[in-house]
Amino acid sequence: MERIRSAVLLLPLALLLVLLGGCATTRDPLAQDPAFDATHPALSSEVVFESGGARMYGLVYEAPGSGPHPTAIVLHGFPGNERNLDLAQAIRRAGWNAVFFHYRGAWGSEGDFGFVHVLEDVAAVVATLQQPEFAAKHRIDATQLALIGHSMGGFAALVSASELPAVDCAASLAGANLGLWAEAVETPEGEARMAGALDGWGGPIRGTGGAALVAEVRANGTRFDLRRHAAALATRPLLLVAGSRDDVTPPALHHEPLVAQLAAHPDARLQSALLDADHAFADRRVELTRLVLDWLTTKCVQAGQGPGAQ
Repeated sequence: MERIRSAVLLLPLALLLVLLGGCATTRDPLAQDPAFDATHPALSSEVVFESGGARMYGLVYEAPGSGPHPTAIVLHGFPGNERNLDLAQAIRRAGWNAVFFHYRGAWGSEGDFGFVHVLEDVAAVVATLQQPEFAAKHRIDATQLALIGHSMGGFAALVSASELPAVDCAASLAGANLGLWAEAVETPEGEARMAGALDGWGGPIRGTGGAALVAEVRANGTRFDLRRHAAALATRPLLLVAGSRDDVTPPALHHEPLVAQLAAHPDARLQSALLDADHAFADRRVELTRLVLDWLTTKCVQAGQGPGAQ
């Protein structure tokens, strides 16, 4: 009888240990690597995309497992000193593929850089991921594609998501609204300041210059204004993150007006956050990565094959 009584008393403890053990097996992709899959291991594959007859150099961070895997394209800014490849690695650990590439005329990719070219380049990469042969080779689920951009890349992610039906969801991190730049260059003084700033930032950029980029912004002010894309974007899962200490794309100008406009839509699927961070989120990388991973795996993955999917 004593042994039976002891067994009964220990049963709740045993159940608790089982439950705790089950919780312990839940892997955190922010801090824990996946199990090794000998048949379908994680890979980092060098790839070449083509846009406008030029070769653009990139990587596919392939998640382990047979897949196919949902895939996020990580877009860098201008000129792209912060590549956010820590995000790409974490995205892969979460079971997504991550794709990174340099635009035409940037960091050794062929061709000439331009803001319109950036949008064309994103469209070319999205189209390549949808090609059956490419998708099968890299275990890509072409029905689940996300864009995640930083700074100018955030601009490209949102404009591209509004224009490309194949993109299910988009994230903008310290995103720039280039439509505001069009307003800033309406005077000769503003034009000169903007051209000088772009020349100063554009060391690894080829085939253009500050004056040409300013002219491009002026000629495309309507298309480049993210506020004009709000209606097309609002029903897609969106993540907009800004840094309160950002002096490159101040949130009061680039983040908050767009968030307010998107949030006002009756069917908005917006998540936004303002972190205590600078433009590169230099001392908030873990917090930023957690936001991106949680959004990808809970909001974005539910997008299915388009913004109307539930």
